[in-house]
Amino acid sequence: MTRPTVMLYVQNLLGIGHLRRAAAVARALVTAGADVAFVSGGMPVPHLPLGGAKMVQLPPIRTEDGNFKVLLDETDTPIDDAFRDARRDRLLALFEELRPAALITELFPFGRRQMRFELLPLLERARQAEWHPQTFSSMRDILVTKPRRDRNQEIVDTLNAYYDAALIHSDPELIRLDRTFPMAAEITVEQHYTGYVVNADDIAVPEADPAATGEVLVSAGGGAVGDRFMPTVARMIPDLPLADRPWRLVTGHHMPSSALARIEAAVPTNAVIERSVPNLPELMAGAALSVSQAGYNTLLELLAARTRAVVVPYEGGVETEQRLRADLLADVGALEVVAEDALTAESLGAAMERARGRSRDAVPSVDLDGARKTAAYVMDRLARR
Repeated sequence: MTRPTVMLYVQNLLGIGHLRRAAAVARALVTAGADVAFVSGGMPVPHLPLGGAKMVQLPPIRTEDGNFKVLLDETDTPIDDAFRDARRDRLLALFEELRPAALITELFPFGRRQMRFELLPLLERARQAEWHPQTFSSMRDILVTKPRRDRNQEIVDTLNAYYDAALIHSDPELIRLDRTFPMAAEITVEQHYTGYVVNADDIAVPEADPAATGEVLVSAGGGAVGDRFMPTVARMIPDLPLADRPWRLVTGHHMPSSALARIEAAVPTNAVIERSVPNLPELMAGAALSVSQAGYNTLLELLAARTRAVVVPYEGGVETEQRLRADLLADVGALEVVAEDALTAESLGAAMERARGRSRDAVPSVDLDGARKTAAYVMDRLARR
């Protein structure tokens, strides 16, 4: 049987959460029997496991800051119309070359509005293609709330015009789309809840509880927005619970060099610093305690690893999703939350003590099988086409 080709587009602009979640979906699709072209428009990230999917790197773009207003190329130069036209043409040529049976756009049209210059032409070409590819939007559980009705209407109109379904990587028992998208009822294509996508395929939870001997793990996702959080925690280590344990600080590949220097100057001798690691979920599973930011991938990996955890959600720029997700999981007893603007040695220490008091087995029932279920749904749609 011929393996169908899936073209999966993802654009990370600031952190790496979108890229890692999309990579998990790509791996699951390969396992399910698809050939996957993983089309990345962001800055390259090391240690990205694609499991047989083919990486296609577009000329990379990142955002200048958390407000997502200015887009920069790999030389930190604002992109111009010539750059946009060249990327659009590259993307359209790739579509013609691949002739995919399915096109998946990660987050768009719920986000990444800045990429309309290339995605709307791509979607229009997919709609006109004589082989009639299936088109899916792949989105996380929580959207950054948009107060303007015209912007929300634009999302609805784009979905209804170009897509066959919206794949929502959430457990509907925890949160549904209409919680953060007020016009969900006006979407006419199927809204399919896949469960949460855990980036690590196999997280081996050790039989022995690491509470008594494990290290303290501090992480900041990709690091792009951890430049306040990570140096602050580094300075606090001597005044925190488990201060005499080994500490490991994983800053993230995109941690600014100035912040990395502050971390290096602050940590005690029993702490090690790493820019990035290929096995972060494994480190989580073996840690006595995790202190981290609260991105989608981080929280789901903590749940899968059954790690005692304190999270400090990033709340800068226009971002609201980390705090809402963290609060929802705190409400069901999964972790402890410290607000970013309330981060002190006292508040973090108290949260760490509360987390240490939790049973490792007191993990809420949340659907974490989203990668496999996404692949199964897409492959089923292709088989029934």
